[in-house]
Amino acid sequence: MTKFTEEDIILRKVEHSFNKGVVKYRLIEDDDRILVGLSGGKDSLALLELLAIRSKIIKPRFSVVAVHIVMTNIPYKSDMQYLKDFCEQHGVEFVEYRTSFDASSDSRKSPCFLCSWNRRKALFTVAKEYGCNKIALGHHRDDIIQTMLMNITFQGAFSTMPPMLKMRKFDMAIIRPMCLVNESDLIDMAKVRDYRKQVKNCPYEHQSNRSQMKRILAELEKLNPEARYSLWNSMSNVQEELLPGKI
Repeated sequence: MTKFTEEDIILRKVEHSFNKGVVKYRLIEDDDRILVGLSGGKDSLALLELLAIRSKIIKPRFSVVAVHIVMTNIPYKSDMQYLKDFCEQHGVEFVEYRTSFDASSDSRKSPCFLCSWNRRKALFTVAKEYGCNKIALGHHRDDIIQTMLMNITFQGAFSTMPPMLKMRKFDMAIIRPMCLVNESDLIDMAKVRDYRKQVKNCPYEHQSNRSQMKRILAELEKLNPEARYSLWNSMSNVQEELLPGKI
């Protein structure tokens, strides 16, 4: 009888959720060329590794490119050599792209929004240059649920980050292959795989509401340990006849 190590068990659990999300939402097709946004955090490292593993499966056949976007006006210094070596270890091409943004250009938008918007713009630029038809982001199930709570709270809209978003303007799709993976499992994976933690020193981080939503989700799970799964299922179980409706 085969005896699995702790690392084997954790990786199998993460891979199961990852592959389930990829298949359920049909995120990958034959001949896809996928650009991974590699920030250097545990989520993007796990995403790259999981995609690299899956790309070696016979079907569907697809290729992976990784890009690390350097925002030159933010003191967030990643270990570039580590990221390059990590990509090489998994047989993935690595691209470094440098850009910046002016936080004073739009006082109506937060610096976090402007930074995120410019990073997203850079991703499309690199994807087009390297012939990629899909951009993979490292958002997990917790991220998607937290975004839903944020949109309900601050925008009055029942929406979130979908597993796949087709961008008609750019003839490209954004995919989130880890949409069914829990963050706690990614934390375990990062630990057993010994991912190197990057130095994070963003002066605008405290202005984000996501950390607060993370705490709210934790509080909800104290009321109901299955809260995250109930919240997830609610997005495909909208009972319109029991809602106020449009006027």
